[in-house]
Amino acid sequence: MRLRTCVAPEGRFIYGVHRPAFRTTNLRREDPAYALGRGPDGRSMDNRANLPDGDVDEPAADWIYEIANPFSFRGATFIVKRWADQRARDPESIRLPVSSEVSLTRAVSGWTDSREDAEKLQARVFATLPGPLRLALAATATDPQDLIRLARGCCRFIETDGMPVGLAYEPDANGGLRPVVSDRELFEALANNPALPDPYKAVMVLRPGVQGTNEITADWRRQGGNTHIYEYLRRNSYIPWGHYAANMAEDCVRYRISDLTAADMTGLRHLYYQRTYVRLAEQLGIAVGIRRRPLSVNELETLRRRILKALSRRSLPFDATLWGWNFGFDFSPSGYRLHGSHQQAHQQYALIPGAVDTEPEARAEAIRPYACGDLVHRFIREYRRETGRGFFECYIEAIDTNRRMDGRADGDRNLVVYTDDQVMLFAPKAQTSQWELQLLSLRPVGNILEADADFRRSLDRAMLMAVKVLGALGARLITCIEYSKRFSDSDTDQHLIYAFLPKMPESPGAFTEAQLRWISGHYPEDFAAACRAQLGAVLEQIGMRNG
Repeated sequence: MRLRTCVAPEGRFIYGVHRPAFRTTNLRREDPAYALGRGPDGRSMDNRANLPDGDVDEPAADWIYEIANPFSFRGATFIVKRWADQRARDPESIRLPVSSEVSLTRAVSGWTDSREDAEKLQARVFATLPGPLRLALAATATDPQDLIRLARGCCRFIETDGMPVGLAYEPDANGGLRPVVSDRELFEALANNPALPDPYKAVMVLRPGVQGTNEITADWRRQGGNTHIYEYLRRNSYIPWGHYAANMAEDCVRYRISDLTAADMTGLRHLYYQRTYVRLAEQLGIAVGIRRRPLSVNELETLRRRILKALSRRSLPFDATLWGWNFGFDFSPSGYRLHGSHQQAHQQYALIPGAVDTEPEARAEAIRPYACGDLVHRFIREYRRETGRGFFECYIEAIDTNRRMDGRADGDRNLVVYTDDQVMLFAPKAQTSQWELQLLSLRPVGNILEADADFRRSLDRAMLMAVKVLGALGARLITCIEYSKRFSDSDTDQHLIYAFLPKMPESPGAFTEAQLRWISGHYPEDFAAACRAQLGAVLEQIGMRNG
């Protein structure tokens, strides 16, 4: 095929194997010989191995598997065979270590036997910590006392009986008021640390209004439960035409993936479906007639069907969805933000217009604004034109008939983590994030307007499983994005896809990733096995039986 994809029209995966063997001409002029130290037996260690006299021969370097991404616009994945073979011997070793306990308060207390001296010493140490060390402690401390001390040093609280009930405000440059915060980065790191006591989280970041005057335009509360979510309107957004953000409320703190419930996921997704359907109805002149309360599931489904019926006769100015979810937050001590989220669970969504005018001087036709689902649409059209088959038909068949990359007949070949009659959660053959999972509709449901209530329920449940499984393996920073079809596209064979992309500690993204070259140290089959090993506990947690 001319198209770069690992999905062959025969319904199987294809990939290349690099078997490097080469000679390197020695052009070195100098011999920087050094002693390196001593080994355990006392013998001197030096760098003679780095200084060959002649050319260098490598008869058999590590094999590298090269797998074009199923979607050509997402680059290619390179798996180092030696690393992956090690993981294949124990797939359940694919996990991140549990974070260690960190308490500067307790460490300083151990420096003296006097409680009074310890308190004085603690105050002095915290007052003189350099900025980078304060930021590191704010992000990693597990001792609430550490975090409270830091918080009291970077912002001014209004207190009652020693507990925070609000923030002090001061005039800003625009004539308004802003919270008194002396170190914004430290403030954000503290407010996003799970170990910070909830009353501090509430007044620093969770309470409506503390982050600005973004209006609450919808909410969702489970009757008799503890799920409570706000939908905020972001008017002046980096997303043209504004976007909406669904965040957990101040009385529903979710700072760990393990804390998320099925009701939380239902509520977060309901707000997305509801806002999208209501906005589409408004474009089509369909009166919703509901104010100051959420739509019920039945009302939502009735509205969806009315929109689909009207859409056959009308065009839409805004005809694509943008949806994403960041979970987790981190700062490096040097001040680099390591994830885009805040408040830990942060869902964003918007509608994208079908066309936008160019600047007047350009005198050009209107352009179609960017939507990542358009890349899928374009690719599957090219795939059908070149192969005569539908891409998703071939993709699902290749997943079902998958063979291990290392050719082992005795190893697990299954890429699927979970499936039902609507969706499939699986490890893609070419993972971009090393731990990427994908969620795919098993029938041609290309966007959430084509998704009926049963499909939406199935989709939401599988999304919760995905983040729970990744969290059980130790993932703490996860981004999820939706690839969807435009509402105006008449093609019927595009499937809805969600990609779950954990950030890995040793893969921050550098020149390799900038070229869309993704490096992995495990086979996707073994990662899928590691995920399935966590599935039983996840199903129990969300109230489903494993089976």
